Amino acid sequence: MERYKNSSARVAPAPEPLPPDIQEAIDAIMRGHPPLALFTTMARDRRLFFKFFNSGMLDRGHLSIREREIVIDRVTATCGAEYEWGVHVSVFAAKAALSEAQIESLTHGGPDDDCWTDRERTLIRLCDTLHNVCTVDDELWADLSSAYSEEAIIELLMLAGTYRTVSYLVNGLQLPLEPNARRFTDLPTR
Repeated sequence: MERYKNSSARVAPAPEPLPPDIQEAIDAIMRGHPPLALFTTMARDRRLFFKFFNSGMLDRGHLSIREREIVIDRVTATCGAEYEWGVHVSVFAAKAALSEAQIESLTHGGPDDDCWTDRERTLIRLCDTLHNVCTVDDELWADLSSAYSEEAIIELLMLAGTYRTVSYLVNGLQLPLEPNARRFTDLPTR
């Protein structure tokens, strides 16, 4: 796609025009904005595209947008998935009321940073624990259980796993960064 100046992707996006059902699915998400490289790359294969799109976790579920975005931003930052992190921080950080200090903490900090509530610290600990050992110990489970319903905990696990998969995709495919998305370099390092 011509709008990407840093065209380093390992796999080219699907040629245009896209099949009508795929285009309609993308249009519903993008709401008049140009499609993301991730979407047009997945559109190369109809089956994979719809498996990916149908497993989306951005609908209103058991979590607030703030809780959802804390998890997504932490998982993608921890995985070094600048593409997906940048899209989410650019599109959802303001809607999730995440401050610059919190965005920096999710990217370079930790759950003990002063900018978090105890409940939010538990989310960050969950992301870090899943990233490091792929399970949840009894202490963390107890902390989660005191703050969230069982259904919300299941959703948190699914959300973290989904965005780890997305991180694998964007990193493995070496997707070019979206033109107007935030960059890791926009933040100070610690």
